[in-house]
Amino acid sequence: MATITDPPQGAFRLSMLINDTRYRSLTFQAIALLALIVAFAYLGNNLMSNLRAAGLNIDWGFLGSAAGYDINQTLISYDSQDSNARAAVVGILNTLLVAFLACVTATIFGVIAGVLRLSNNWLVSKLMSWYVEIFRNIPVLIWIVIIFTIMIAVLPGPREFRGDDATASMVMNAFAFTNRGIYIPAPVWGPGSMVVVATFLASVIGVFAYRRYATKLLYDTGKLLPTFLPSLGIFFVPTILMFFIMGQPIGLDLPALKGFNFSGGIKVGGPLIALWFALSIYTGAFIAENVRAGIQAVSKGQTEAAAALGLRPGRVMKLVVLPQALRVIIPPLISQYLNITKNSSLAIAVGYADITATLGGVTLNQTGRAIECVLLLMLFYLTISLAISTVMNVYNNAVKLKER
Repeated sequence: MATITDPPQGAFRLSMLINDTRYRSLTFQAIALLALIVAFAYLGNNLMSNLRAAGLNIDWGFLGSAAGYDINQTLISYDSQDSNARAAVVGILNTLLVAFLACVTATIFGVIAGVLRLSNNWLVSKLMSWYVEIFRNIPVLIWIVIIFTIMIAVLPGPREFRGDDATASMVMNAFAFTNRGIYIPAPVWGPGSMVVVATFLASVIGVFAYRRYATKLLYDTGKLLPTFLPSLGIFFVPTILMFFIMGQPIGLDLPALKGFNFSGGIKVGGPLIALWFALSIYTGAFIAENVRAGIQAVSKGQTEAAAALGLRPGRVMKLVVLPQALRVIIPPLISQYLNITKNSSLAIAVGYADITATLGGVTLNQTGRAIECVLLLMLFYLTISLAISTVMNVYNNAVKLKER
């Protein structure tokens, strides 16, 4: 007589995971993830096998060898006998420097242009429209080359600052604008200077804290506190007092013409200025459109209601329109910041030593380690892009509309 036997326990569990709607989606996702891992492992093993067959073994030893080339502008000490790894670090810092400066100034240009494009003044509105249409429709590489060329052709050389028959002069005896770059005073840090710096940072935090408190008080009670003069006081007074209390520990090293060039101070090279300014005005045109779209997304009833309460146009824009417009502005703004960071790789066109010029240019050509250098470049840009996206998404979540 035939008997019915129970299915194996393992088969029963697998059937439950596939057929039970509570687990089925997770089961298929796990299977897809496992298949993806196996596929990448196969492709990676195949790649390494082909590289070994071609005599192209991956080797990172070149990072420890001497770079053998100079870099015209560095944020840390460096010479040609330092390693390729240190040259790459110099390039990374230069990339981060120009990306940060361009993000700040592009945001300023974009916000100003976006607001003024909606101005009731016909001339101002048209000028901003021309700015947006002209700068965003010409490739940024062309702007970089144009600005760099203008700097070389228009600004005087260091020799023109020399002697009684000089045709150029320094601004306030502290700033020199030359075709090689701009020379500015450099701070000289003495004993107690870090106390002054800490006071300055605390003052900056205090300004933000006071303005946030004033805004919260306005929203909660309707009481309007002055912000401009108190902010100036918090920003300057504590730092100035601490500066004199500590015996003026911070001095200035002024640039001075010696021989055929300036010495002392800080040199902001022409390639950095050209790249910085070009990225700022180019990306600022795109940000201006984001700002304009964000402002127009706010209902006119909000503006009319604020005006009916007696708020001046400036306060209406600051307290009513822009806080709501940020919810529309921030998401596309993230993409613009990422574009600035990636477009900074065009620095090689004007001789600015960013990571693409150092690691992906000179180091790659000298060592022949193309695969390693390109992999490191990809890793750097991926990491910095993900970091920018993370920070901006955190800010976006903080300002987005909170529903009950």
